Amino acid sequence: MGRVSAQSAGSAVTLNRCTVEMPVRSDCEGGYCAGMRVPDRCLADLREQGYLLFEGFLGADELAAAREALWLHYPRPEVYFADPAAHAWLATDQWAGEVGGPWRSWNLNRLAFHPDLLDLAERFLGSADLRLYEASLWAKYAGAVDYDQRHHRDFVNHSLVVPKRSGPATQMLSWILLSDVGDEDGPTKIVPLPAGQSVPYWPVPGHHDITNYLPEGMFAGEEASMTGPAGTLFAFRSDVLHRGSRLSGERSTRFALLADYDVWAPRWTGRVAWAERATRPDWFEIVERASPRERSVFGFPAPGDPYWDEQTLADTQTRYPRADLTPYR
Repeated sequence: MGRVSAQSAGSAVTLNRCTVEMPVRSDCEGGYCAGMRVPDRCLADLREQGYLLFEGFLGADELAAAREALWLHYPRPEVYFADPAAHAWLATDQWAGEVGGPWRSWNLNRLAFHPDLLDLAERFLGSADLRLYEASLWAKYAGAVDYDQRHHRDFVNHSLVVPKRSGPATQMLSWILLSDVGDEDGPTKIVPLPAGQSVPYWPVPGHHDITNYLPEGMFAGEEASMTGPAGTLFAFRSDVLHRGSRLSGERSTRFALLADYDVWAPRWTGRVAWAERATRPDWFEIVERASPRERSVFGFPAPGDPYWDEQTLADTQTRYPRADLTPYR
């Protein structure tokens, strides 16, 4: 495993950065070539340190296609900075640049259930019965708003309760960087699990919003910056302390695709009901082009499920005329 020195809030920390020797994989699924499979040694980082950072996750072609598709949703950086006022919708708050899936291009949608991402989630969560419980794009432009945050854990709005400390992690949050992210580009700052474990899950009993409770700069010496070239994957657990950081470069931007996974068992976790978005035109392409396994992460009934019979097959085929439903017969 490669190790590089990273700067965090003025303090040097040692950052685990997963590397592999082979630049690309030789296999492709449906003409869609994967970049690199995340090695088991990186998986150990996710379990023990609470995060992993893996460069080269996307292949060059799929990265280029995804980056081009971003402009179906966002202004190109040069367009935005030429007239920020024309894009005032991006300046309402920190989350204004979030756009939930499905999106207007297969080249983006496909990344949320990328074969190597499903492989990683299956190995980390210990089950093939995966649920994609949220997927979104997130764009940030320097000067639009202040993106700096205090340390917090994402389980607070991904679960009705709290993580179980005595058990393995049950949620995996993943970010695929679609732009180069350096120290000036607002990298996410993550506190390694051992350093943040002493902080209670709910520091103030009954407080409705603990995301702004912890003192500013509390983990300045321990946090690691999730920097890397476009195509980098970083994943972390929902019980890990982290924060967004300020874009300090004059014309910095950051673009990422977020995909969050758990297993289809708990009733107390989740973020998105995909059925609520299933009338969007972009949804139909997902059903038509995804494999049965990939459809299943959205909740689509799997082959062999008792749901399928002559009537449901016929009516579902009417709903999605171009989808191959042969595996469900």
